[in-house]
Amino acid sequence: MELPLTDPFISLAIILFISKAFGYLFTRIKQPSAMGEIIGGIIIGTSFLHLIDIGESLQFLSELGVVMLLFLAGLETDIDEFKRVGVPAFLIAIGGVLVPFVLGYFATLPFTHSPMTSLFLGGVLTATSVSLTASVLMEMKKLRTKEGASILAAAVVDDVLGIIVLTVLVALSRTGSINLEEILKLLVEVTAFFVLVIIVGVPVVKWIIRVSSKIDLPETTTAFALAIVMSLAFIAEEFRVAGITGAYLAGLLIGQTDEAKRISDKMTTIAYALPVPVFLVGIGIHTNIDVFYKYGFSTLALIGVYATIAVFGKIVGCGAGALLSKFKPEEALRVGIGMIPRMEVALIMLTIAKGEGIFNDIFFAIGVSMTIITTLITPPLLVWAFRRK
Repeated sequence: MELPLTDPFISLAIILFISKAFGYLFTRIKQPSAMGEIIGGIIIGTSFLHLIDIGESLQFLSELGVVMLLFLAGLETDIDEFKRVGVPAFLIAIGGVLVPFVLGYFATLPFTHSPMTSLFLGGVLTATSVSLTASVLMEMKKLRTKEGASILAAAVVDDVLGIIVLTVLVALSRTGSINLEEILKLLVEVTAFFVLVIIVGVPVVKWIIRVSSKIDLPETTTAFALAIVMSLAFIAEEFRVAGITGAYLAGLLIGQTDEAKRISDKMTTIAYALPVPVFLVGIGIHTNIDVFYKYGFSTLALIGVYATIAVFGKIVGCGAGALLSKFKPEEALRVGIGMIPRMEVALIMLTIAKGEGIFNDIFFAIGVSMTIITTLITPPLLVWAFRRK
């Protein structure tokens, strides 16, 4: 009997093996496991794509991975800490969102000739992934410094602002128009959605979780939590808001319940065992590196421009926010460098932009290249910034 190599079961087995093998290898060289999973996907996509069947089932798992990542981000958002971070974290985060977004839009517009595409390219640059920064600072014993605490606090605000930016951009792309009146209307709708879900959702979700904990069946609370996530993702889509926004809010709401820790542990196991690896490896598989050869210098030039903006946008924007908060110049520089890496949220934005038809293979590959570049350069820059006098 001949083995069907493109069978979805075989495809899933290969993806899971590649995910964990490459993820482990990259942690050994002190890089994020997520980057290893993407690189593994790129290798499969360029050399062994005939082994993989990216059908509807795996595509759904990939989309589920996106939803689960944002749900976990919501679960891990400490609302009390969010209230305590104070003015410095807000100023750092706002600068780190506005400056890269504006620079990303105007710098890429001559290449894209599409305002919507450039808006999404700017939006991708707003995201920050500080897990790598946190691990480097821990090794250097600098995590509890003024700069380290500010980076972690600002990252919380940055996540929320990034989700809002993405939500507005998705809504804009679906309405097909870009004007001030439409943007203001969308901002009001998004704000109303957030407020309504939080006000109504907190008591409802607490009641559902409390009732589920009394049902004597295996993992009933976990199943109910998943149902809440999917329901809010659906409601968000119905309100012209990105489904992942609903998933993030579900995480915030469930995070306020007594079962939050147990649900978080279960959801992390589910997410990182199946849908998240499919999502991350899928990013690599769908990254068509042939565009670098096909379009040559123009593509490489845009990667250079985009990555440069990604780096200096955060240094300037977050650094300015730190200076306004009365940080010393060298402290502001360290904060800015610490906010450079992009990973999970940026990848989610790239995936959604491609799914919405905003990005083609070229812009998707450019975005993935930017996340890899910013992740690679941050550790040596941090070491340099903390050692310089």
